[in-house]
Amino acid sequence: MQRTLLVILAVGLVAAGCRQPKESPAAAAPEKQAGARFVKVEKGRFVLDGKPYYFVGANFWQGMNLGVDGPSGDRDRLLRELDRMRGLGLINLRVMASSEGPNSEPYRTVPALMTSPGEYDGSVLDGLDFLLAEMGKRGLRAVMVLNNFWQWSGGMAQYVSWHEKTPIPYPGDYETFIDYSAKFYGYEECQDWFRDHIAMLVNRTNPYTGVKYKDDPAVFSWELGNEPRRYPQSWIDDTSAYIHSVDPNHMVTTGSEGAPPGEPTQDFVKTHSAVGVDYVTIHIWPQNWGWYDPKRPATYKAAEPLAIAYFEKHAKDASSMGKPLVLEEFGLARDWLPLKNNLDPASPTTNKDLYYAMLYKQVMDSVASGGPAMGDNFWAWAGEARPGLSWVGDPPHEPAGWYSVYDADASTLAIITAHAKEMAGRMK
Repeated sequence: MQRTLLVILAVGLVAAGCRQPKESPAAAAPEKQAGARFVKVEKGRFVLDGKPYYFVGANFWQGMNLGVDGPSGDRDRLLRELDRMRGLGLINLRVMASSEGPNSEPYRTVPALMTSPGEYDGSVLDGLDFLLAEMGKRGLRAVMVLNNFWQWSGGMAQYVSWHEKTPIPYPGDYETFIDYSAKFYGYEECQDWFRDHIAMLVNRTNPYTGVKYKDDPAVFSWELGNEPRRYPQSWIDDTSAYIHSVDPNHMVTTGSEGAPPGEPTQDFVKTHSAVGVDYVTIHIWPQNWGWYDPKRPATYKAAEPLAIAYFEKHAKDASSMGKPLVLEEFGLARDWLPLKNNLDPASPTTNKDLYYAMLYKQVMDSVASGGPAMGDNFWAWAGEARPGLSWVGDPPHEPAGWYSVYDADASTLAIITAHAKEMAGRMK
């Protein structure tokens, strides 16, 4: 996700020192792990043990960092958040399995996982191990995001900066930043570093489970990157094929938004028709795309049909490719209160709730008609965090709470729970 704001916030966390992962005395034996099977695609459907597989989930990109056993993380809170989400009926979490340093850069998730090419902060890697182990115990599966077109986790721009030894032109002038980040695709050295990162992860043995990532059913899929833009098709083809060559067990997807307004058209069908891409992803952001203004709540009425049309167009494209579709990012701000900051956790969620219910209906209508939609992940879970605390659901360059879902958002949680129950009923 990436959004333009006048107000930019940075996370000021203390970077943990590098150390080796340690064994957990409570590590579950591999055969005891929940959900010890892999989800696959067969005849255009997610399947598990030959039966259709549907899911409702959340974006929980911060899970790896919360899992750090040190001052920048909070393992007790991580366990509480996983339990809360599982209690809502969520079974899929989209998480960052990458972040690139150095930790001195602005607008970043810190500490970073990769501090320089091929060099890792062991405490953050241990946080990812711990996250996956605890997800596996609860029957949760992870979409593992391997890169990021945007700067908030380092991502492609950081790879370019390492290669060129040039400073990143941070967003403000978005075209300048986008052109800089997109250089990533053309540098062979960047691609080598990226593939080394992929190989490290898929072949890594989790010390908490004794299972290699490539053999772990807690991994739902590998994702090429968060919202990759302006890529050559060869990058999609070659990278997805490479991942399958080193990990034949798990699915691969793109992390694509689809065809967002204002962005030069990328061939959505061609992108997802790649042999190595197992399923289709889309994101829908009415405020970011200029359809909705929370300061003028009446604009929601016009935004809703635009969101529906966007979903339907991409669902039609997914059907033409014979691949499942996942709505893996969507969100709306809390209600604007003239005398309060609209991000105040006490602000109502009137339009946000309407938006969630509307998109969940689109997904369920597709499911009921045999369409391609088989899963969704709202953006984003904050749980017990609140503005002023670390690791809310909004990345560090954004005001805390913008699109967050809190554990006290009763009406929103009720909508999520009802949808999860309805979706789970499709697997019985």
